[in-house]
Amino acid sequence: MTDRKSLVLVTVDCLRADHCGFMGYGRRTTPFLDQLARESFVFPAAIVAGVPTYYSVPSILASRPPLAFGREVVGLAAGEQNIASALRQSGYATAFFGAANPYLSKRFGYDFGFDTFRDFLDESLAPISAPALPSPSEMGLAQRLNRSLDKVSHRFAPLAAAYDELYFQYCQRWAAPAAGSLDTLRRFPSADVIVDQAAAWLASAGARPFFLWLHFMDPHSPYYPTAKSQELLGGRQTSAARARYLNACWNRWDIGPRRLRRYRHDIVALYDSGVCWVDVQIARFVEVMRRAQLWESCIFALTADHGEEFLDHDGRYHPPSGLAEQLIRVPLLLRVPGIQQKELSKAPFSLLDLGPTLFDAAELPLPAEFQGKSRWAEIRDGRTWSEPAFAECISGCTNPLRSDARRGPRILAVREARYKLVLNFESSSENLFDLEADPAERTPLPNDVAKAERRRLLEAALGHLKKPRQPVSERYLRTRLRDIELDLGNAARIGSSTHSRRANWETAAE
Repeated sequence: MTDRKSLVLVTVDCLRADHCGFMGYGRRTTPFLDQLARESFVFPAAIVAGVPTYYSVPSILASRPPLAFGREVVGLAAGEQNIASALRQSGYATAFFGAANPYLSKRFGYDFGFDTFRDFLDESLAPISAPALPSPSEMGLAQRLNRSLDKVSHRFAPLAAAYDELYFQYCQRWAAPAAGSLDTLRRFPSADVIVDQAAAWLASAGARPFFLWLHFMDPHSPYYPTAKSQELLGGRQTSAARARYLNACWNRWDIGPRRLRRYRHDIVALYDSGVCWVDVQIARFVEVMRRAQLWESCIFALTADHGEEFLDHDGRYHPPSGLAEQLIRVPLLLRVPGIQQKELSKAPFSLLDLGPTLFDAAELPLPAEFQGKSRWAEIRDGRTWSEPAFAECISGCTNPLRSDARRGPRILAVREARYKLVLNFESSSENLFDLEADPAERTPLPNDVAKAERRRLLEAALGHLKKPRQPVSERYLRTRLRDIELDLGNAARIGSSTHSRRANWETAAE
């Protein structure tokens, strides 16, 4: 039996730091992780390197900035060194089990380095789109009349709003088929399915040290938690029909934040139930490891690819349109057996540094390709660090399968413990926030305030932007060929990225 430590990395999609009990949340969403936190390092300010998943996870797994290969590369580059590939070269067994996130798939290079790779995706990874609307010749009398009313009403704003509301309610309350159950509505495998797969793999992995990566999607929209998780979290149980209606309302883009706020409480309750179910299943998985006598020889890390917004800045979900704290600050819990927990400083910890830190904690040599820094010595000894964390995205790139969507302007955030600078190259705006005085980021500081801090963060941003990109190489060219094949293969299926409100509502009712 080897004495090398195994590694378990858990990433939870859309998990906000402030919705975890061990990060101060008042609701009991994470009772097991709260207990585990007592014997783990808890990072007060873990910061993702990008938003959303396709700008975040390359930094977690491959320890490099999300745009290191430029805007054209989505996911990992072909054959890019990462945690799994480096550990497999060192003799580790490697496995991934992910709950059907299309951006964490073989198509985007994430299988490289894994002996076992299960993403629960079929052969088609094209985004879910609305069904094609019938042509006028295929419509019945009622449909043709409805189309006429739609056209006439939208010539007058008050009539348009009234018609849209009536049609939305009709689609959801009367035209929709029976909702069935929460399980039939859910789009992603729930956490218990992922843990079942991981437990079975562990039983067959043998005596070698291993690297196991689990990615859960339970808090991701649409929010359809398990009935059991709602029961565990307490409060009113939400039926499948009600959950479907709430998700459809939350997905409306024809009404503003004021009207959306009436649904926020119920939507957050569904989201929190998804977080709770992940906690329950992590507890079950840890128990499996304990029974197999693997837990005390295993380094365990839990984090998220990004957070989620619930109208904090009048936004929803996690689009690449801003880098607010609700999106870039995520939980990070690190347990290293035999190492006493110490309280960590509020200095931001970039997830770019997670891979090197894990390797250092496991006493493994760092891959030369990793661009992040190991913070293990400071963490172990209770010391701090001073470098800021960077988070970035391409504004408006909500569908990276479209190459034209990847060429937009950049948004860059430079995050220190107290101050945060956000540069939006689309609007040519520069906003500096004092997170101690204004944690909700409501009011940027005037330009004549905190000049020294602004200068320091601007210089850091300039240094980040001036870092050389990865050179054009065989790896880059193979990745570009892969992505061009993706573009060609999806062109016929994706079509226009903009669907009418009617098509979205009809889809939501299905």
